Amino acid sequence: MRHRIPQLVLIVAALLGAWLGMQAMHEAGHVLGAWCSGGSVKQVVLHPLTISRTDLADNPHPLLVVWAGPLFGCMLPLALWLTMWSARLPGAYLTRFFAGFCLIANGAYIGGGSFERVGDCGEMLRHGAPMWSLWLFGVVAVPVGISLWHRLGPAFGLGAARGHVSPGAVCVALVFALALLVLGLVVGD
Repeated sequence: MRHRIPQLVLIVAALLGAWLGMQAMHEAGHVLGAWCSGGSVKQVVLHPLTISRTDLADNPHPLLVVWAGPLFGCMLPLALWLTMWSARLPGAYLTRFFAGFCLIANGAYIGGGSFERVGDCGEMLRHGAPMWSLWLFGVVAVPVGISLWHRLGPAFGLGAARGHVSPGAVCVALVFALALLVLGLVVGD
């Protein structure tokens, strides 16, 4: 059982880091969308005990800004993984897991949230996005995210790996999660 502790730390740190990192990437997309469209940001909330959000002081192009969150929130993690994978860097599976998580979370949020007009979905629909575009985003993003997770189990000590994980990966995942936790507390609410 003791050899399973690093596996547990890796899984918990990867999940926590993925959740906090996904929110940070999503909100960074809103911020970049606002800046690129002439808007200004009033506040970004990343506190780990809340759902993240970006409040704008001025938003001349709300549809662009609202779509920038999930689009950037999927594309940047995907680009990060592709860069690490193509450079054959060790631990690229951690960024692959993160990219998959971001695609699944953003896709489920936009596709599923469209039915209740939750958060960004309500903004998208109010500003003229057709309902089918939200569904399309979800229908594309979620399966791509799931496909990225395919066969990652052994890297996280599952299946034939029988709990054995890379000590370096445990450290990287833990540092990443703790750094994002500190970022969330600093950016706060």
